[in-house]
Amino acid sequence: MERYPNISDHGLIGDLQTAALVTTDGTVDWFCTPRFDSPSIFASLLDADKGGYCRIAPEASGYTTKQLYFPDTAMLITRFLTEDGVGEITDFMPIAPRQPTDRHRLVRRIKTVRGTMKFVMDIKPRFDYGRVPHKLDITENGFVFHTDSGMELTVNPVGNPEKALREQELTVDRLDDDIRITRILREGEMAGVMLESMGGRPHLVSPAELHKLTEDTSQFWRNWVHQSTYRGRWREIVARSAMTLKLMTYAPTGALVAAPTAGLPEQAGGERNWDYRYTWIRDASFSVYALLGLGYVGEAAAFGQWVRDRVVEQGGKANGASPMKIMYRVDGTSDLTEEILDHFEGWRGSRPVRIGNGAADQLQLDIYGEALDAVAKIDARGLQPAYQGWTAVADMMNWLCDHWDQPDEGVWETRGGRQNFTYGRVQCWVALDRAIRIAEGRGRPADITRWRTERDNIYSQVMTRGWNPKRRAFTQHYDTDVLDSSLLVMPLMGFVSPYDPMWLQTLQAMDSELVSDSLVYRYNPSASPDGLAGNEGTFSLCTFWYVDALARSGRLADAELVFQKMNTYANHLGLYSEEISATGEQLGNFPQAFSHLALINAAINLDYQLDHGAGDVEPVLARAGGAIPVPG
Repeated sequence: MERYPNISDHGLIGDLQTAALVTTDGTVDWFCTPRFDSPSIFASLLDADKGGYCRIAPEASGYTTKQLYFPDTAMLITRFLTEDGVGEITDFMPIAPRQPTDRHRLVRRIKTVRGTMKFVMDIKPRFDYGRVPHKLDITENGFVFHTDSGMELTVNPVGNPEKALREQELTVDRLDDDIRITRILREGEMAGVMLESMGGRPHLVSPAELHKLTEDTSQFWRNWVHQSTYRGRWREIVARSAMTLKLMTYAPTGALVAAPTAGLPEQAGGERNWDYRYTWIRDASFSVYALLGLGYVGEAAAFGQWVRDRVVEQGGKANGASPMKIMYRVDGTSDLTEEILDHFEGWRGSRPVRIGNGAADQLQLDIYGEALDAVAKIDARGLQPAYQGWTAVADMMNWLCDHWDQPDEGVWETRGGRQNFTYGRVQCWVALDRAIRIAEGRGRPADITRWRTERDNIYSQVMTRGWNPKRRAFTQHYDTDVLDSSLLVMPLMGFVSPYDPMWLQTLQAMDSELVSDSLVYRYNPSASPDGLAGNEGTFSLCTFWYVDALARSGRLADAELVFQKMNTYANHLGLYSEEISATGEQLGNFPQAFSHLALINAAINLDYQLDHGAGDVEPVLARAGGAIPVPG
């Protein structure tokens, strides 16, 4: 187990097209390029022997480490405290151009701030998830790792460009086709490397060039974070969540990945290990809401436009003949064929390690509600659907009128068979409700009578079949008495009043069955088989939904306490994975966009409720004003 760090023992850096994880002991153990969903160069997070890594650490043993972000930036500082002095690494990725590129830079700046320290750097890339061998060329100015298939990683050392590599104050050892660099730094001295994918011939990075890269990257993040309009009670954690979401955004299209990692388990040693480096339609509504709430209207518009493009692609087909995909790659393509990396042992033996995602072809009816809620939110801020976009929406709603009353795989992408999931029905109601509002508000052509009839039919069905009189609660699907925390969104989406007795009884049932201290389980998999072995931790997204539901239902003191308790489960940098174990350990892919989106939304809504009194309100839209600029 010592071969693998805790999932929470990482910080995230990125350049808005891809990202990397850095451990608290100075190891880059996850880095894919040129995109989030590309094959890895470093993946020792999933296999300590075969995955590859870049590690920088003092040669001395017995040191302690600390890690923090440079204030208001996504630049990560890892500090080493030894008997001989204090040293630090600053890791960051200079922001990539807006257009897709194969060239990405990862800067690792080393500095001794007190005393003297001998640093050792091991660079061991393993291309294509460790499936492709590489060769190493050592030049007079640096190093190039390359494969027969054309993949390259250039290592550009920091040094005096007027001297050749052999004249620099460092020692280079070749370890087969890997390298080890050793450098002694005295107080105030600085060194490091810039790793560059598809960077061509290496060059020595001068101190002036390193300084400019550092300043430019710092200024980008400071400028961005200061655009936030959030002035609530939890500015620091909200700002860090916002920057984390920005790091998981693919700038060329505006798409947001669910997480930058693959294969991290929901249960250590278990099989619930998925690839989350894709964009879920489900994230759309929550993303747009969070971004609008923080004042990032450009980012909200870009992601909303990305969602609407997917609606146009699928909804515009003849008679809406095929349902929309539940997830896509960041470029909008939908080939997510799932495969298993048999040669990887997985994080702490958690196998199988999957890339791709077989759930991409599932039927999940809730995505129509989430997509239309996102479209409605950006429409409310002035970005109206164009003719083609509205025609696609109308086609999709007509398809939904014909198909909403059928079993599906559900919001949690279970692999235990289709059911009549209550959450899916609620979101079908949301889809038709939002489409009707847009059509009536904008005067768009639509079969309003049919849409309203089907919307009302869904409502009646949920209130009768989704309600379980024996449990005195809304349940996961129509043929079970199992509770499901996805239904916490019912008042958030306006489906029920937060003071409806049926809802209050449901919330009370969840209190006693799904809530552990401040943490919330999705459902009980032993009571509702989902086709997978093992159990899972509490779901961070659901905990933040719980905060919002408590606040809207008048339990403000409970909501604030749960929110404050949940903050104690963040890692040392304020980051959340997907789940939290019974012992407080973070589980699942890391960091998780859904967790941070829900944190932001809970903070915005809880602030509003605390300031104005509990109630069923939409604080973001209530104070919204002005139009969203059209992206691009």
